Amino acid sequence: MYYLKAEASFDAAHFLARYDGKCRNIHGHHWVVHLRVCGETLQDTAQESGMLVDFSQLKADLKAIVEPLDHTLIYEAGTLRAQTHAALCEDGFSLTEIPFRPTAEQFARYFFDRAAALGYRVAEVTVYETPNNCASYTGEAD
Repeated sequence: MYYLKAEASFDAAHFLARYDGKCRNIHGHHWVVHLRVCGETLQDTAQESGMLVDFSQLKADLKAIVEPLDHTLIYEAGTLRAQTHAALCEDGFSLTEIPFRPTAEQFARYFFDRAAALGYRVAEVTVYETPNNCASYTGEAD
């Protein structure tokens, strides 16, 4: 089995609604995403001969997945009051609503699914919320 790993990052704020602790407040992270793909055979086309996947394409696809989250306030659907949302939009802030609680664990699954939808055989996605704290998702059942 061959494995490739690409990395991308984005800076974004989030908060954890219904959380009893500091993370219930809006705060930011430099999120780092490691995408690990795999396959059993290498390409045999002239351009990609001897490659599992062209690194430049893998990196570009990962960047396209994370780029919309860069420099936004990421929030779970239903956790901002309409007035708060309207005021932030009126002031020109970039907001990204997602259908899940914005945790590293949930983002690992989100990026896994996004890369898989592009046709990659994803082995694992790891999301670093801080340099010392990360979560991984492999898609494997327990």
